[in-house]
Amino acid sequence: MPSSFAARTRGLVRDEALERAAELLVAGGWRGLRLQDVADGIGVSRQTLYNEFASKQGLAAALVLRRTEEFLGELEAALDGEDDLYRAWSSAVRTTLDTTARDPLLRVLLTGQGAEELLPLLTSEAEPLVAAARDRAADFLARRRPGLDAATATAAAEIAARLTISHIVLPLHPPDVVADQIATTVVRYLAAPT
Repeated sequence: MPSSFAARTRGLVRDEALERAAELLVAGGWRGLRLQDVADGIGVSRQTLYNEFASKQGLAAALVLRRTEEFLGELEAALDGEDDLYRAWSSAVRTTLDTTARDPLLRVLLTGQGAEELLPLLTSEAEPLVAAARDRAADFLARRRPGLDAATATAAAEIAARLTISHIVLPLHPPDVVADQIATTVVRYLAAPT
């Protein structure tokens, strides 16, 4: 059933608001992002944005989830591109780190660089991000190892997601080392007796 005109319009406003917010966030950081500027940039009232996102933090959370979904598609392709489980996880972690390094929006969103107020989205309020990454990776494991217990697959995927996000926020080692460490951790976790 086709969606209503109002729903399509709301979706368009939401998409345009997120695009404009991303531009402003990359250009001016968190402090340079104002709902009024986003509203002016797309030709709607500030109240319209408050109705859609509730706050500047709500807009940021929607932006994080949207960009995360796009980037999780890349992650899934990296996982599916390898037959060996270790190489699949290593490739997925490396893809994540490389994408974050070259994408200015992801760098701001995931590191808080110039936007320290966004760090809660990766720490105390990171559940939607971790859950999205965990669920995609757990689906990969379910496809790759059909006999694997769902709880074990979910736990391994969550461990990998949390470790990768931790490295993005506070990198201590080169990406190849981190990819190896996380892939090794996941493979060993899956091989351990339950």
